[in-house]
Amino acid sequence: MAEISHPPMEQLQDLEYCIDSNPPWPETVLLAFQNYILMVGSSAFIPALLVPAMGGSDGDRARVIQTLLFVAGIKTLLQALFGTRLPAVVGGSFAYVVPIAYIINDSSLQKISNDHERFIHTMRAIQGALIVASSIQIILGYSQVWGLFSRFFSPLGMAPVVGLVGLGMFQRGFPQLGNCIEIGLPMLLLVIGLTQYLKHVRPFKDVPIFERFPILICVAIVWIYAVILTASGAYRGKPSLTQHSCRTDKANLISTAPWVKFPYPLQWGPPTFSVGHSFAMMSAVLVSMIESTGAYMAASRLAIATPPPAYVLSRGIGWQGIGVLLDGLFGTGTGSTVLVENVGLLGLTRVGSRRVVQVSAGFMILFSIFGKFGAVFASIPVPIYAALHCILFGLVAAVGLSFLQFTNMNSMRNLMITGLSLFLGISIPQFFVQYWDARHYGLVHTNAGWFNAFLNIIFMSPATVGLIIAVFMDNTMEVERSKKDRGMPWWVKFRTFRGDNRNEEFYTLPFNLNRFFPPT
Repeated sequence: MAEISHPPMEQLQDLEYCIDSNPPWPETVLLAFQNYILMVGSSAFIPALLVPAMGGSDGDRARVIQTLLFVAGIKTLLQALFGTRLPAVVGGSFAYVVPIAYIINDSSLQKISNDHERFIHTMRAIQGALIVASSIQIILGYSQVWGLFSRFFSPLGMAPVVGLVGLGMFQRGFPQLGNCIEIGLPMLLLVIGLTQYLKHVRPFKDVPIFERFPILICVAIVWIYAVILTASGAYRGKPSLTQHSCRTDKANLISTAPWVKFPYPLQWGPPTFSVGHSFAMMSAVLVSMIESTGAYMAASRLAIATPPPAYVLSRGIGWQGIGVLLDGLFGTGTGSTVLVENVGLLGLTRVGSRRVVQVSAGFMILFSIFGKFGAVFASIPVPIYAALHCILFGLVAAVGLSFLQFTNMNSMRNLMITGLSLFLGISIPQFFVQYWDARHYGLVHTNAGWFNAFLNIIFMSPATVGLIIAVFMDNTMEVERSKKDRGMPWWVKFRTFRGDNRNEEFYTLPFNLNRFFPPT
């Protein structure tokens, strides 16, 4: 039998910069700006979806995007410095759309006839719910409860969860790309061509610019192409969906965004609090916590770091709760999660440097204060971002499945757990999504709206469903007999901070803060 040439590897070997190594400063700045452009797409899409439903104007939408970017910069910086310390961008989460839709459709708010007044009152209600719900993550994180729960994780249990963090985003990929195929498809093919087929072409010295800066290059080319199509009248008389997806002048963000505006806490007024709204929002907090856990696992692998120990994972979740609290105080219109697309970018560029993400956070804060500049990038057509999502979400899904290399995939037990959790992790959420109609009713439809929102959001999250199934089955089926098959001999040393001597290098707090917060 031929010798195996690709044994299981704890760390990926073909990445050029790890979490603690940094590219030269010119490259760092360009890579950070690339991270910024990528996260702007998600930041602009969420307010574009929610603000009009709240009664807000184009000006309100631009201000919410500005606030979302500003707070995202603060949250990313805090996470990279004091949280998990992984190169992960923290931004707005789609997991919060369902409970926010429940708040928007509250009868007491719908009675308000004036659109702007309804927007302000709705925003205050969302803020109050976020502030209360953030306590869940803060408590679970800083009390180490989430870390204790993570001790039930194994490579077999985490593979489908991390995989579904990427696969579960399929609706933000080709379905959105297909809304403007003449822009989205060239973008998809161009990124694949540059990063995979031309990655060894180096026109400038020794820097692989096509592999290192594909988003800067491809977005610029396709965006100019989209401007030419718009200016030439290619979309004149086309349906409304085509107009909004393809045209570069439909967003109306640049004209309504202020030149200079400094977001500040309680800028929309004092938050209002409701028990039902808060309970509904807690479901999104739990979902974003699970999705972020999967994203942290993927980020650690793409940054050539060890899987974050339980203590570090709890610390990161605690800081993410602080981030949701900031969302509530500033009024971003949604809660926080780790952006999966930016995690995928680590692998696409082969750069997992923490410094790049920290500088990127500076761009988020800077361009949010100077609103016109941020609005320019927020007006990039959605199909351009959808093309990037096809690649980046798929890459994160593959990173999740790479955890299976530490397990015995010749075991029927393992095949059953992996297959069932992956299939049901996609199938069950899709079943719940198809019952989500324009009136924001879901499959669970009782007289208690908060209860409906709570269960619907839980079962509409692929990563959450996957975790429930995979972790439960993995810890109840032939547990003792299957320790080696589950990959526990490899995983057990990463459960504690001192279980692997590399953890200190990757996850120790800066400024000698470990003296005051000793790891466990």
